[in-house]
Amino acid sequence: MQLELHRRISRLSAFRAGVVSIGLLAVGLSGCGDGRAAAQGGGPGGPASVGVMIARTEPVTLTTELAGRTSAVLVSEVRPQVTGIVTARNFVEGGMVRAGQTLYQIDPATYQAAYDSARAGLAQAEAARDSAKLKADRYATLAATGAVSKQDNDDAQSAWRQAQANVAAQKAAVDAARINLGYTRVRAPISGRIGKSSITPGALVTANQATALATVQKLDMIYVDVSQSSGDMLKLRRQFASGELEKTGTAEATLIMEDGSAYPVKGRLAFSDVTVDPGTGSIGLRAVFPNPDGQLLPGLYVRTRISTGTATDAILVPQVAVSRDAKGAASVLVVGPDGKAQTRSVTAGQTLGASWVITDGLKPGDKVIVEGLQSVRPGGEIKPQVIAPSAKR
Repeated sequence: MQLELHRRISRLSAFRAGVVSIGLLAVGLSGCGDGRAAAQGGGPGGPASVGVMIARTEPVTLTTELAGRTSAVLVSEVRPQVTGIVTARNFVEGGMVRAGQTLYQIDPATYQAAYDSARAGLAQAEAARDSAKLKADRYATLAATGAVSKQDNDDAQSAWRQAQANVAAQKAAVDAARINLGYTRVRAPISGRIGKSSITPGALVTANQATALATVQKLDMIYVDVSQSSGDMLKLRRQFASGELEKTGTAEATLIMEDGSAYPVKGRLAFSDVTVDPGTGSIGLRAVFPNPDGQLLPGLYVRTRISTGTATDAILVPQVAVSRDAKGAASVLVVGPDGKAQTRSVTAGQTLGASWVITDGLKPGDKVIVEGLQSVRPGGEIKPQVIAPSAKR
């Protein structure tokens, strides 16, 4: 009896174990099916819903952003042109000065004396000239009647001409002395803002010394000097020659400050250098910006955005829709002919706001996936829905 009961319990346990194994197998198969569905971009609810934009061409002004530094349009280092003791400084450091304004006064005593001496020498030379002329005229008359010899007359005429030359030399000496006396007033060569003074009253300065007394800078206009690689310059020229890009009417420039803000006044590209720097392989560019409020100071590190041309058939795609591989190649997901997601390699030239400027790889009418990218893979089933153009920017 006990043996029979033991057999029945063993058969019941085996039956229950079999049921559990079948249930686990069913669950495993169901999980595999869900994984395959997820791998294909679908799910229990069918194809993944994605938002797409219809690609269309439009003219886009392309720009290039280059780093550089600001500099003053005019810079003048003030140096003395005569030697002496500075007796006065006639400006406020950091203030505005005008051209011709006296900045420093050098002791003029010795130069005044030299000027007075030169004037006295001129007066003596003029008196000697007048006497020589009277004698030359008298000898010329007497020589005509034979009262004096021809040699004496020639000597008198020569002495008069020498007296005239001496007067000219003394006039030059007076001019030089007057110029040196004027140099005792060190004047501003240009109008602008003056920096700090390197000397104080009582200091000895020398003519044409290496150290500038002060520096004056004209700041109502500011230069921004930047560099562009010669390769980029050649690429632009090829694009213009092939018609891929059209030249803009004006080379407008926008200044980006150190804090990332845009300078409110637009500038223009002034010139492009004609020589490539052999050390860096770059070409120098210079932009000019108005500076009416003096906001821009020389020496600032800035970035300049310069218009390079207009792409007439560019396509704008939101940045979130463009991905790049390890080599930097750009690609987007588009709706393929079979209604499935398809990878498309593109050329993303530059950003414009929140979009990439696509110059190659897409054509008008392509449906680019811009929303729901995280739920779809290449080759997966999708359910596209066109979104408004304003929503993709």
